[in-house]
Amino acid sequence: MDELKLPSPCVVVLVGPGASGKSTWAAERFGAELIVSSDRLRALVGAGEDDIAASADAFALLEEVVRQRIGRRLTTVIDTLGLDRERRLRWLGLARAAGMPCVAVGFDTPADECRRRNRSRPKRIPADVLTAQLRSWNAVKKELPEEGYDDVLQPTVLRVVPEAFVAAGAAATRQVEAPARLRFGLQLSSYTHPAGRTGTAAWIREVGEKAEAAGFDAIYVMDHFRQIPQVGRAWEDFLESWTTLGYLAACTSRVRLGTLVSGITYRNVAHLGKIAATLDVLSGGRAVCGVGLAWFEAEHKAYGWSFPPVGERYALLEDALQLLPVLWGPGNKPFHGKVLEVPDTTCYPRPLQEHLPVLVGGSGPRTLRLAARYADAVNVFGDVAQVRKLASYLSGKVELTHLSTTLVGKDSRAVDELVDRLRPRNLNPARYAASVNAGTVDDQIGRFRELSEAGVAEVMISLPDLDTLDAVGDVISAFRV
Repeated sequence: MDELKLPSPCVVVLVGPGASGKSTWAAERFGAELIVSSDRLRALVGAGEDDIAASADAFALLEEVVRQRIGRRLTTVIDTLGLDRERRLRWLGLARAAGMPCVAVGFDTPADECRRRNRSRPKRIPADVLTAQLRSWNAVKKELPEEGYDDVLQPTVLRVVPEAFVAAGAAATRQVEAPARLRFGLQLSSYTHPAGRTGTAAWIREVGEKAEAAGFDAIYVMDHFRQIPQVGRAWEDFLESWTTLGYLAACTSRVRLGTLVSGITYRNVAHLGKIAATLDVLSGGRAVCGVGLAWFEAEHKAYGWSFPPVGERYALLEDALQLLPVLWGPGNKPFHGKVLEVPDTTCYPRPLQEHLPVLVGGSGPRTLRLAARYADAVNVFGDVAQVRKLASYLSGKVELTHLSTTLVGKDSRAVDELVDRLRPRNLNPARYAASVNAGTVDDQIGRFRELSEAGVAEVMISLPDLDTLDAVGDVISAFRV
């Protein structure tokens, strides 16, 4: 049976008579923390789940819990009879006010089956009560399609996933039926690992070897001098980028190696060209020179570098994009740019690649124009819709690449375990999962197929857990055509 995916966060209202299978179905598909159950709340405020005298208090508590959860935009599965129209519409209104999708799941279990299940229960629903519920259900199931839910579903194979994966199933099918080629790059954004700094060299070697074995086409490193706040703390171990790439050149044999990306203010540009040329020679022609505008002002101040206004940095970037190919070419002709003067561009040995590729990071209009005019590729962020707009703007003038954090599990259970283990304590699982694009192998195949269809030629992924490289290898293999 095909799996239905609902976007996270969402509200799921279960509707049906007693013994129709609602609680069993919910428990098989959702974590207990997502389910608000009238029976459990009856046990909380009364003497047990069958304490009918506690029903009014239990439902009052249920209403408050549902209101609080939806107000916090948390996926909420409401497990009660759901036969009260006024309550259903109130929950639907809360979801709409929070901007959350809301679906109803109707359990149209045959009456005889409900009665049979009820007879096998240790504590039965009184026969006349169940008969009244079955009678109510016959009317309710006609009302549901008119109440305004995003969908009215039958019990099915269902999973709540980050928005990026809602349409991934169809895209993954397209990849199977008509495979597309897509390159994969691994971005190293953190050097924190259990062995500490004495084991860093061995750890880097292991990562490089595993990345090649998994099928990655390239390894990229961030060009910073201390950890950036989006990833970790300033005092965490952080390696210098081009030195690390030189070491990786000796540890690997196939992957391309580059920065994603070098801030144009960090080094004398001619010196940067010499570094990239040296890496290309020592790696056997595998270097990629990534450059960008530079943005981390605090890092500049910490190291005593000037941080020019954005206009000056753009002028420097434009000059750099023109100077680098001159440095890597024959001869020693001078270069005269808007802000750069290089009297002698001697740079030997020249790169082994006849054309050492230049990649520009950034998606602002000015950056895109510079990339389209001078570079080989541009690296961007964003969802499929944003990428499609950027691809339309570029009109194929430069290769489009895409960077995202990606967490891959072999199956949905593995994904849930990874999210639970890796998420910060103060971040709820759904938000963390969305922030790192947490999904199964099939989810990721679908997402990357959609990016490929939007115009992306290479995806660079940063892994929150490098132990998932094997699972990533399964994704990569789907694009080897």
